[in-house]
Amino acid sequence: MFDRILPYLLAGISVGGQYALIAVGYTMVYGILRLINFAHGDIFTAAGFFMVYFAAAMPLYVAAPLVVVATVLLGFVVERVAYKPLRSAPRMSIMISAIGVSYLLQNLMWYVTGGLAKQYPVLPWISEQITIGPASTKMATVVTPVITVLLVVALVMLIKHTKIGMAMRAVSRDFETAQLMGIKINSVISMTFVIGSFLAAIGSMLYFSNYTTVTPTIGAMPGLKAFVAAVFGGIGSIPGAVIGAMLIGICENVIKAVGYTTFSDAFTFALLIVVLVFKPTGLFGEKTSEKV
Repeated sequence: MFDRILPYLLAGISVGGQYALIAVGYTMVYGILRLINFAHGDIFTAAGFFMVYFAAAMPLYVAAPLVVVATVLLGFVVERVAYKPLRSAPRMSIMISAIGVSYLLQNLMWYVTGGLAKQYPVLPWISEQITIGPASTKMATVVTPVITVLLVVALVMLIKHTKIGMAMRAVSRDFETAQLMGIKINSVISMTFVIGSFLAAIGSMLYFSNYTTVTPTIGAMPGLKAFVAAVFGGIGSIPGAVIGAMLIGICENVIKAVGYTTFSDAFTFALLIVVLVFKPTGLFGEKTSEKV
């Protein structure tokens, strides 16, 4: 029994780490702007296409850093073009803008690729097959949780022990007061999008090393599941987003292991409904009080 479940368990830990890297982007933006960046899954997809095209034109050791840079620039441009002009607009307007950016990026990718699926390049070492007990898997499956933990620890250290991190915490607590105290709000928000896009770029490399086909809409489902993970863990909480993503990744793969593959996606969204009904703030979310 364990021999049969082990490959699914490994896959669950791996995909959970990949969801976590996307979920952290959602939770950071929400923590500061109280905005769900619906385009985040499409930025993740764009990182996959960047690697496909860059790797075809240059060596991988040049292409990989350029993919990260291009993804970060895309996240920065999206924030400046779609969100910054609406800083004082009603929240509904910003949400509609986020949905619009998501569809714009999807359609741009359809136009550039002709709607054809692209084969993700083989990354040295990460794409190699290894054997763990009775299970055979790719190195990406093993290194994903390690990389995820290292990146999240580095992010938490940045937020707790640097000047920009202190500014992020101040803005997340009270946007208007932070602005009055001289904090450069636009710089803090842009840095948040930059960090989220950087994590999405790393997540895309790990994800597409296992799932090697890139299509314009492939980021929608991982993006939605990462969003559910962020809500489940307590949106605005980075450790909560990571734990929520890991639990979702493991649970959906265990469901596949016991023969209910059809319901693996449904489980994620059923979990979202249960969480919103019984604990709307999530596992680690803080209750907030609105001033009247």
